[in-house]
This record gives sequence, C-alpha cells and structure tokens, in this order.
Amino acid sequence: MSESDEGRRGAVVFGARNLGRAIIEELLEAGWAVTGAARSEETLARVRAAGAVAVRADVTDIQSVRDTLAQAAAAHGAVELAVNAAAAYGGTRTGPFGGGPITDAPPEAFDAWAAAPARAAFSFLRASGRFALEQGRPATLIQVTGGSARRAMEGRGLWAAGAFAVRAITNAAALELRPQGVQVALLIVDAGIEPLSAPPPAGIARDALADPREIAAAVRFLAEQGPRAATHELTLTPLAERWVP
Repeated sequence: MSESDEGRRGAVVFGARNLGRAIIEELLEAGWAVTGAARSEETLARVRAAGAVAVRADVTDIQSVRDTLAQAAAAHGAVELAVNAAAAYGGTRTGPFGGGPITDAPPEAFDAWAAAPARAAFSFLRASGRFALEQGRPATLIQVTGGSARRAMEGRGLWAAGAFAVRAITNAAALELRPQGVQVALLIVDAGIEPLSAPPPAGIARDALADPREIAAAVRFLAEQGPRAATHELTLTPLAERWVP
C-alpha cells in the first residue's frame, strides 16, 4: 500500500471505457483509492491518466477477477467496493441488436447475447464475494445491467434472457452474502448511456440517455450506505425515456 492510499477506501471497477471511467473519476474525486480493470491498452491508458491503478483483466474469467482484487488490495490495503460495469459478450455480436426474433436467431447469438452476460456476472460475484468474505470486513459489490433485466422486448429476447439471468444471480448473491456484512446491489440503467466524451448517437435525444456521471454518483451512493440502509436493487430511468412499472 502506498503512503498516498493510507486511510482511503479501496475500490475496483471492472470495465473502464465509458460508464466505468465515469465511476472511476467519481470515486477518485470522493477520495477513494481506485483500481480500474479493462482488457484494452487504450482504456487502461485512460485509467492511468485519471489517476487510478490500471490492471488488465477479463471479468468473465474468475481467476482474472480474483487476481485483480488481490492486486488492488495490495495497492490500497483492502477492497471495500467492487463494481462490474463491463459490457460482457461472447464471440461476435452479429445480426440485429439484442439477438433478433427468437425464430430467426442463430444458435451462436444465444452465446453472445444471453450466456456471456450471465457468465460475467457469475464470475464477478463468485470471485468478489469470496474475496470479500476472506477479507473479513464489510464490502459492497455492485453489478450494473440494463432495463432488459426488468422486461422482455420483441426482437431482443436473447438480450433480455441474459439480463434476467444477471438479475437473478445478483439477487441470489445479495441474499447469501448480506448475513456476513457484504452488500450486493444490482444497478439497473433503464436507458441507453450517453457517451462520456463523444456526441450522442444520431437520432437519439440526449435527454433520453442516462448521464454516466449521474450513474456514477448512484454507485457512490450505494457504496457509502451504512449497514442500516442497504439497497439491493436500484433502477435509474431518465424522465425523457419511457418508464414501465
């Protein structure tokens, strides 16, 4: 642990390109000691430029997640927050967004849109949950997902299947770990997320996109809750986007 990290709470953020980078910047500004984990060197360079420790990692690999947490603990003294903001997918996502109609989707689309996100959530929660228990101190684990965790949509059934699985795995982990003082929270972003440093996609109103900085503030809110006010699921929806109860 460096002298500069002494007395600071340690955090690890998996996925640091867009939302993850906003989370890293929010936590650094709030005084956390942060490790950002990503697969590409371009993203890792931005993590370093922000002032965080950069570690190459694959959130779909349990050992990679565990090794990253161990490195962060060595750098910061402990890991009190772990966030999975990585957009995990397997293979190549071809065809319509979300996988397309069930009757038309090729078998490989299931692996890319449904199986991969579920595998990533399982890998993240298994490794970080065990790590938190072995540390023997309170910790918060946050899994980020999209609005498809709340409902299915035509043409996006495979994507929803993966998001439903992420929600179920995260909720189960919350039930299993809360008696040991580990808070597990699912953060559902029920909207597209605005690019952090690029214009919004053509044809999409900016107000209907979630602001990554405001999502990052929600992560900090979850991380800094006390044991008498634990939140296990939080949904964010811009007012300009359609909301479905």
